[in-house]
Amino acid sequence: MRGGAPLPAATPATPPLRGDRAAVILLVEDEAPVRAFAARALRLRGYTVIEADCAEDALQLLQDRGRHIDLFLTDVVMPGLDGPSWVREALGQRPDVRVVFMSGYAEEQLEDGSIDIASAVFLPKPFSLNDLTDTVQRQLGGLSAVQPIPEREIRRGLPAQTGLPG
Repeated sequence: MRGGAPLPAATPATPPLRGDRAAVILLVEDEAPVRAFAARALRLRGYTVIEADCAEDALQLLQDRGRHIDLFLTDVVMPGLDGPSWVREALGQRPDVRVVFMSGYAEEQLEDGSIDIASAVFLPKPFSLNDLTDTVQRQLGGLSAVQPIPEREIRRGLPAQTGLPG
């Protein structure tokens, strides 16, 4: 996204609902293939996904107070601000947003408490479609009753697993 407009979110046929609206996920990932895989998987499950390719763009998107976000799904290791740094800043103004960190490198940071963000969960890379959607669903309190999507439907042009560290 750097310098460009955010990608439009898909309108799901049977969205996982938060009250009377689809759950909204802010996906922050600097690796384009990982971001594309995650966004597509979540949209196919009915979530509204807003994408950012860096923490700075995510914080810029959050300046719009009218934009509701239910969950931050973010990489831990990124150029510029890292995941925990931007999430701490964002949670200062949006304390009710749930958090999922993903990385191929930093699981032990969450386990030993050095990231220290209450109720955040960790999703190790590489992850499968079902790993991703199950983790998001659990963090959002089991919102989605949508059936699992076969991985072959996600694979069209994308890897079944991200296979990328970061």
